[in-house]
Amino acid sequence: MSAPAPDMAGALPDAAGGPPREAAAPREGAAPPEAPARILLVEDSETQALQLRLLLEASGFAVTRCATAEAALEALNRGVPDLVVADYHLPGINGDELTRQMRLSLRTRATPVLMLTEAKGRDLERQGLESGADAYVPKSADRDLLVLRIRALLRERGAAGPREAAHGAFRRARLLVIDASASDRAALAGLLAQEGHEVVTAAGPEEALDALGAPGAAFDCVTVDLLAATYDAVALCRRIAALRGDGAGGFSLVGIGSAGASSKDLLVRAFSAGVDDVVPKGAEGEVLAIRVRTLVRRKLLDEDNRRVADELSQHERAAERARAEAAAAEAKAALAGALAQANHDLADANRQLKDAQAKLVQAAKMASLGELVAGIAHEINNPLAFILAHQGTVERLLGEIGAEADALSEPARRALAKARDRAGSMRLGLGRIQDLVVNLRKFSRLDEGEMRSVNVPEAIETVLALLQHKLGTRIAVERRLHGATEIHCTPALLNQVVMNVIGNAADAIPGEGTITVETLSDGENDLIRISDTGPGVPEDLRERIFEPFFTTKPVGSGTGLGLAIAYGVVQAHSGAITVETAPGGGASFVISIPRRAS
Repeated sequence: MSAPAPDMAGALPDAAGGPPREAAAPREGAAPPEAPARILLVEDSETQALQLRLLLEASGFAVTRCATAEAALEALNRGVPDLVVADYHLPGINGDELTRQMRLSLRTRATPVLMLTEAKGRDLERQGLESGADAYVPKSADRDLLVLRIRALLRERGAAGPREAAHGAFRRARLLVIDASASDRAALAGLLAQEGHEVVTAAGPEEALDALGAPGAAFDCVTVDLLAATYDAVALCRRIAALRGDGAGGFSLVGIGSAGASSKDLLVRAFSAGVDDVVPKGAEGEVLAIRVRTLVRRKLLDEDNRRVADELSQHERAAERARAEAAAAEAKAALAGALAQANHDLADANRQLKDAQAKLVQAAKMASLGELVAGIAHEINNPLAFILAHQGTVERLLGEIGAEADALSEPARRALAKARDRAGSMRLGLGRIQDLVVNLRKFSRLDEGEMRSVNVPEAIETVLALLQHKLGTRIAVERRLHGATEIHCTPALLNQVVMNVIGNAADAIPGEGTITVETLSDGENDLIRISDTGPGVPEDLRERIFEPFFTTKPVGSGTGLGLAIAYGVVQAHSGAITVETAPGGGASFVISIPRRAS
């Protein structure tokens, strides 16, 4: 069971499960104390959660603990903390999935997340950071460094500064690389430039401070070599952090230091000087790029949050002016007309959204289906060719033995005859598999996405062969192919339309029945009529059956996209698809495609 998760703004439960602890009342005449930073701890282990909670509370933080990611999401709905510390391995939703869901919400998108794990590993760290976490610390790390990392994340979030003007256009992140070694400086600049960043380099403090103080200079991240021999790197970090506080921009400060236990003193001094993160010297380039990308991503997300908030504020002010003007005008007819127009625009936007969703599903479905079908056909074709070759050899050897049947005993002749029968049955079965592979390859047509002349009978036979498992022996198919032999269209899309309509017809017939496929031609259009002997489509549903996600099948038996996809495909061909009552009482779908020149 998950631990209780109260409102982040309310009292916190005691670590031992006791009643909430109230904050001490301030003394009369004294300034109100600064509220402690609120941390949401997501840890399923009771022992480790208690240890971390005692450590964080002793460091001055207010801690709320949840045992599962699901409980943490419920707690985030009630209030947003200043920082989230989450275990990577959790029951149910993992820590990386929790981070991804937080990044999808505008309320929690900029909330810092510190990921914890039992094991060390670059793959786990890469996966945790790429999910949206801001930092990754093993549970075995030094507790002092863990607290310093948390304070750095909170300090960076608190130093966001005043809101800037909203900018909706995409921009590249600007980075400043400070390194005394020309080779290391060039290598790091090249690595970060490959990430799409705009990189400026500096060999020492004077050059770096000049770049930071240049008119119009605005950096998103600054990296400093903490092991430089020609200057005091920690003092330089302190000066750069001071510039950041004076309004040079809310950039992130990353130190590049040494690895090992002996570097703890350097790490403590670097974090105290204002560094937000430290990467070991000589670390794998991909890890460094991921960490810089994480810091830059958080800054850009924060800018986007401020931009969205500014736009919402502008929209609210515009709405207030519009309401005031509407109240002054007191034109009920005009207001009614505006409301009707708004409803019409909303319905139109909703319809366009559904059409776009159906088209996206169609595109993804056709691409995946084509690749899958082509891959299956290829994988079946190779062993099939091998078996066919050896099957021919077996038949030839049986024929040679049969030529000397007089010299064989009666049991041997019977066995030989039985072997010949089995070889013939094998030949028939392998032939059916070979026909199926050919039909699969015809249906996929991955290299034929453009308009071309399509043989209609051949396309219909291909679809019927692929649907044979659904038709079986209970549904008979009648073919009345009196229309044009070839029409100009997209082969794969036409196959999809015919397949969806015939598949729906087969599902609609409860027992035995008949499906009739008929092709016709008039002066300007080619028609394909597909009729069934099922219950038909009620009159009140005929206008809705082509809507995306509308289905009359039981829950779990259909997605409601088959006829919607067919409708969109026919529309893309400038044609039409309608439903009528079949002569036998079932449904009759008529596909009309304008005749095009080849």
